[in-house]
Amino acid sequence: MNTTPDYKDAALPVDRRVEDLLARMTLEEKAGQLFHSMLMMNADGTPVTETDGSMLPFTTPELIEDRFLTHFNLLGTYGPREMATWQNAVQEMAAATRLGIPVTLSTDPRHTFTDNIGASFNSGAFSAWPEALGLAAIGDPELVHRFADTVRREYLAVGFRVALHPQIDLASEPRWARQSGTFGSDARLTAELVAAYVRGLQGPALGPGSVSAMVKHFPGGGPQKDGEDPHFAHGKEQVYPGGMREHHLEPFRAAIAAGCAQMMPYYGQPIGTDWEEVGFGFNKGVVTGLLREELGFEGIVCSDWGLLNDAVIFGQVHPARAWGLEHLGVAERAARGLEAGCDQFGGEQCPEVIVELVRSGRVAESRIDASVRRLLREKFTLGLFEDPYVDPEAAAEIVGRADFTALGAAAQRRSLTVLTNPGGLLPLTTRPRLYVQGVDASVAAEYGEVVVDPADADLAVLRLRTPHEPRENIFESFFHSGSLAFAEPELAGILALLDRVPTLVCINLERAAVVPEIAERAAALIADYGACDAALLDVAFGRATAEGRLPFELPRSMRAVAASRPDVPNDTFDPVFPHGHGLAL
Repeated sequence: MNTTPDYKDAALPVDRRVEDLLARMTLEEKAGQLFHSMLMMNADGTPVTETDGSMLPFTTPELIEDRFLTHFNLLGTYGPREMATWQNAVQEMAAATRLGIPVTLSTDPRHTFTDNIGASFNSGAFSAWPEALGLAAIGDPELVHRFADTVRREYLAVGFRVALHPQIDLASEPRWARQSGTFGSDARLTAELVAAYVRGLQGPALGPGSVSAMVKHFPGGGPQKDGEDPHFAHGKEQVYPGGMREHHLEPFRAAIAAGCAQMMPYYGQPIGTDWEEVGFGFNKGVVTGLLREELGFEGIVCSDWGLLNDAVIFGQVHPARAWGLEHLGVAERAARGLEAGCDQFGGEQCPEVIVELVRSGRVAESRIDASVRRLLREKFTLGLFEDPYVDPEAAAEIVGRADFTALGAAAQRRSLTVLTNPGGLLPLTTRPRLYVQGVDASVAAEYGEVVVDPADADLAVLRLRTPHEPRENIFESFFHSGSLAFAEPELAGILALLDRVPTLVCINLERAAVVPEIAERAAALIADYGACDAALLDVAFGRATAEGRLPFELPRSMRAVAASRPDVPNDTFDPVFPHGHGLAL
């Protein structure tokens, strides 16, 4: 006799399997699905079974076996074989539970150069590409599709089935810290690129070979007051003084049309609009009214991380990002999020709150069922119930594969943007004596003779990072905010070098930079958005071609930045370089 439960019968329609499983679930098991929490792993590929509570409050078995969570975001950088081994161990743990619901693993971006535990990880063993800004600088949808397809293949190898990206906010406030993950300030280009990105991750339709795309941050997180980020209370206000709210929705319309499976609202609290002045994850007019009813989105809505509970991060207490609802308790915040239309709470692990809301009559169980249906349907569609396991040996071969790495390296070179070349310095055709700062001398030695004194050099090569203001809070220090201008005495030191020896300056743009003096006095100026030293020098010496165009303007002064409108792209007066600027060599 066949006693296999219907929900495990792959021959049945997905919706029937969902309903059968849902009918078997306890309220506690349903509540666990509504949380998309974090996990860490041991370096050897084993799950974390002990915790001191300093980063994560619960062990992996506690979350899966006791709290019934099945959606997790992996924190940290590890080897591919170890990640695959760990993934299998987590799936075995889930398979041993009463219903055997497989785990869905997600990740922040892992294919670029930024390392911010709250937003992305550097590429490590994965193929290394420029940041999304660099892909925008190239502006080629086909390349973005190939990038996303590469991400899909490498993610599948280690077991990641949800990408917490792409990020399609418009870079309209030059000071905002999250711009490196965007496609810049152009809504039309962003719309084209996100469509290619979603198709690359998910394929023609969501299925067993897909990585589900969680697009963020709805309805566009760029217009932050003073450019501060709403991860933090002093950056919670989102404003539209230029009346450009609809403009910021254009990329999201394209993402929905492309079939994106998930959507993440941002933290921001809209000020001075007809929306309720509460964070977007709690905002029914935004999530249900705009996203679901007006734009027709039918997928999963997962809040950004940490909306309900205060959290300790790096030993420091951070308040819940319940902007506009700070006065409410955790249970009432959760009720407001569900009422708004969210299916999951990111970065939280308190299913007992949902259970109590239902048992008290504050939230109907049918409301919980509606979200659980969406979440289970995706698990079935991704094929996780049939085969949640991966091959660790194959993962070690696929992640960072030579052809993937070559594609990323070529994209790094293409994305570089030549801003000035006044005397025709570039491309270099000789083997000069090179003085380098911020460049690996062993790499530079392949292009010229490296000297230790600028006085002995024919040319200096100087790599700079986008200026920012240091923040005392450890977590906030990863989010580079504040002034875009180099402060003294650093600026004086840079200009002294430029006056002493002809200098090729390369500035990494994770957001706009104020560099009028540097642009005037550099022998040549190049922008990068994540590129290795060899990529820069290949372009400088004519071994590769830079194709990049600025994905946003570079302002002339901080006064111009302060006077611009946060929701209006490219709104500063008399920029040093306009959006789209870039020279051919």
